[in-house]
Amino acid sequence: MTYTPKRWIGLGLSAALLGSTALAACGGPGSEPVKADPPAPKLAGAPASMAGEGGEGGEGGGEGGASAGHADMQTLPVDRRIAFMSGHVAAGLALYRAGAPDQAAPHLLHPVSETHAAERAGIDALGFDAAIFENVSAALDEGKSAAEIAPQLDAAEANISLLQENANADPVGQIDFLMDTCIDEYKIGVVNGVIDNAGEYQDAYGFSVVARDIAKRLGTPESEPLVMELELLVRMWPANGPLADSTPAPVSEIAAQVSRVKLELSDLR
Repeated sequence: MTYTPKRWIGLGLSAALLGSTALAACGGPGSEPVKADPPAPKLAGAPASMAGEGGEGGEGGGEGGASAGHADMQTLPVDRRIAFMSGHVAAGLALYRAGAPDQAAPHLLHPVSETHAAERAGIDALGFDAAIFENVSAALDEGKSAAEIAPQLDAAEANISLLQENANADPVGQIDFLMDTCIDEYKIGVVNGVIDNAGEYQDAYGFSVVARDIAKRLGTPESEPLVMELELLVRMWPANGPLADSTPAPVSEIAAQVSRVKLELSDLR
């Protein structure tokens, strides 16, 4: 999948992203959604980059504790831990639905992996249901398609949403944390313009998706520019998901977009 820069934020694109919000009146030429480019040849060595996922033991090889230099999971607030877990699940769901169960597996197994037990401390009381993710794991082992196990995938998504709702979260703090984690992991995932560690590239996508969804739930006029910038960040990955053979956006462009998100975030503090 070829990457095409997507920072053409004419007012029309803003309107397309914000729908019926106050900016909708600004629509016009250039407001059509970003379209995915035709598939590109697989990157040399892309499958090998998945080896960094480490199977059920954890994604990316560099994921010690809270990943890429963040606080240890045992000291990280529960709402941040849930946001972190949510990012992995979001990446896994996107990959499974894109027809890449092998790539999805480490991300979807993350919530029940023994390696990440510290991450789960205290979340059972918030409604975490390990059986849901164990069912998804069994479906992966059986080689079932996303269409065949749509109810299980929907249940996993719903359980993560329940945790987020029950976490008594600081949404601004969560998004800020997710942005830091996103860029840290993207820098590990993409080196010299190619995907060097597919797991971290995919995790960064998941964190951006979760941050966008949290921002959408704010539901205020003041949060609309934040939602727009996060939507643009998500669109910097291919429309069909963060597959290992994608052509990635340059690290500098992801970093610049994360900075724009943080600028909008600062207005909500």
